Amino acid sequence: MKAVIQCVTDAQVAVDGNVIGKINCGFMILLGVCDTDTEQECKLLSDKIAKLRVFTDENDKMNLSLLDFQNTDEPYSVLVISQFTLCANTRRGNRPDFFGAARPEKAIELYELFMKNLENDYGIHVEHGEFGADMKVSLLNDGPVTIILDTDDWKK
Repeated sequence: MKAVIQCVTDAQVAVDGNVIGKINCGFMILLGVCDTDTEQECKLLSDKIAKLRVFTDENDKMNLSLLDFQNTDEPYSVLVISQFTLCANTRRGNRPDFFGAARPEKAIELYELFMKNLENDYGIHVEHGEFGADMKVSLLNDGPVTIILDTDDWKK
């Protein structure tokens, strides 16, 4: 699985002009499910993201995770957007191929499991886009902080 994570002060996703997901502080996550991904990669990625220490503490050091904000007046949330283009192969030519992306049936299952893992295992509030829809995503990147995670990197 691949994820692009951005620390945000607000983010939203709209379909057909209607906002369907919106958060304040937290992560906006673009999530790509590849054809070789399983529930194991899904669990590894959700665990890593929940515990990822990229928010600044009182000393302006990147030392806090989403979990550090769960018992506050304004808990941090995540907005998850399905993004099959993260699984693009760009090794040859100038037109990417997307054969490495999981078929929709598998991708939807792992996309939903990823969100459930964050909610059920960590109590993180999750908003999301609409799988397969033409979405308009807007955000205010905080920092800016943008992290790219790929579970394939952890297997080496």
